[in-house]
Amino acid sequence: MYNIILYLYAFGAWVLSFFDQKVKKMIVGQRQTVSILRQGIQASDRIAWFHAASLGEFEQGRPLMERLRREHPEYKILLTFFSPSGYEVRKNYSGADVICYLPFDTPRRAKRFLRLAHPEIGVFIKYEFWQNYLMKAHRQGTKLYSVSSIFRPSQHFFKWWGNSKPLRQFDHLFVQNETSRQLLAQRNITCVTIVGDTRFDRVIDIRTKATDLPLVERFVNKAEKVFIAGSSWEPDEDIYLPYLAEHPDWKLIIAPHVVNENRIAALQQRLHELGMENVTYTHLEQATQEQKKDGEAVLKELLCGKRVLIVNSYGKLSSIYRYATVAEVGGGFGVGIHNVPEAAVYGIPVLIGPNNHKFREAQALLKSGGAFEFTDAATFAQLMDRFASDPAFLSEAGKQAGDYIQRNAGAAAKCYEAIFNR
Repeated sequence: MYNIILYLYAFGAWVLSFFDQKVKKMIVGQRQTVSILRQGIQASDRIAWFHAASLGEFEQGRPLMERLRREHPEYKILLTFFSPSGYEVRKNYSGADVICYLPFDTPRRAKRFLRLAHPEIGVFIKYEFWQNYLMKAHRQGTKLYSVSSIFRPSQHFFKWWGNSKPLRQFDHLFVQNETSRQLLAQRNITCVTIVGDTRFDRVIDIRTKATDLPLVERFVNKAEKVFIAGSSWEPDEDIYLPYLAEHPDWKLIIAPHVVNENRIAALQQRLHELGMENVTYTHLEQATQEQKKDGEAVLKELLCGKRVLIVNSYGKLSSIYRYATVAEVGGGFGVGIHNVPEAAVYGIPVLIGPNNHKFREAQALLKSGGAFEFTDAATFAQLMDRFASDPAFLSEAGKQAGDYIQRNAGAAAKCYEAIFNR
């Protein structure tokens, strides 16, 4: 039954690729996987394989990959993605030797992939429990590990009709919480250790290595109130933009979750209608590069009267959060919130929408007083007004956010020692 569903899924994705550019990139990318493996991996190579569904999971696995690179250079690192939002952003990541898409989990594709890759160790990050890959890799002698995984009763593995066989292929599962351990124990899977989430270690590392962003610094220009909306979606903007339009003492930096010409143009039109003068990061970047001699004057002119900076490129948000007085992490009115720890690590209060209940770190931050849920314009305004008028409340909320991240650090080191220094 599983394989039938996979074939139908693959066929459906192929049909959808004629209409959806994101899916098309995935299909085309999967077709290139075999040639990438043949060119990048030799029979004598010792392969450590890391698989991430998308960009968020990649960030959770990154501390392990980078430490492995430093301490065990005898391994060649293979990094695979399922989603274009991960692969297209990190296909040139220098921390891995070979990067490609993971083809659909059909028996034939899984067998060919594993024959070419012949991984000695396989690390699956958080989710992604592909039955054929796991079973064939286990039979092939690959040591398999699940890192930062989290399980819920609603998952099919724990239903009366569910199949927990894929989970039994792991040599060890490093889970985030006690609930996950108990659910696995119900299926007699006991090779489990609670270590927490490696994402905390990654965001601490990002904060430590945060790059200087002179253009952002010039935009902020010592402003006392800076609101940063990260991974922003239109439903988020429907709430926070009207408020900020009426409170010109706040500067605004928006990093849309989706970056393309149509999305940026629509956002700029919305800001124009609200009377909020704006400029894009790439416009600042291009203008100052083209006129290096007069760059300072050009920058001053471009920023004059601008209240909003649109970050229309990837890879900068994690460093930009450090300029925030208050941050909002988008997705909470639709797909689900994005990376809350990425903002909280800077010791700033974080606002999130109501679709946050499946996100463990968001729930914990809400309880600690480092994050705050808003459900509509009224609750958003109430929170923002208090942040603006109560410095002690603002400071304590930021402290709680930063302290929560620090308390939960250390999972990456525990996983690494158990997997690679055993």
